[in-house]
Amino acid sequence: MIYKPQGVCSNAIDIEVEDGVIKHVAFTGGCNGNLQGISSLVTGMKTEDAIQKLKGIKCGFKATSCPDQLACALEKIAAAPTKQAADCIKMTESICRGFLSYE
Repeated sequence: MIYKPQGVCSNAIDIEVEDGVIKHVAFTGGCNGNLQGISSLVTGMKTEDAIQKLKGIKCGFKATSCPDQLACALEKIAAAPTKQAADCIKMTESICRGFLSYE
């Protein structure tokens, strides 16, 4: 997933999560050394643990930070499978109803 952060110096966050575990994080733009460090630290971490540690961190006088934006992205990823599963179930039900109506 490519996440477009808001209110920070980085332009994009490339995130790969598999089975609730962060496999890869790469920031585009921002403070390169710090963001490489954050990426390295969260790789292999459970998404909920990373969210808990990063959520709410601020950068100077900004209302957010790159770590906070990463937490926001991880929250969206964590919520996505549930929504996708629900959409898939709805689609399957409508397809089944469609086939049943032709009998």
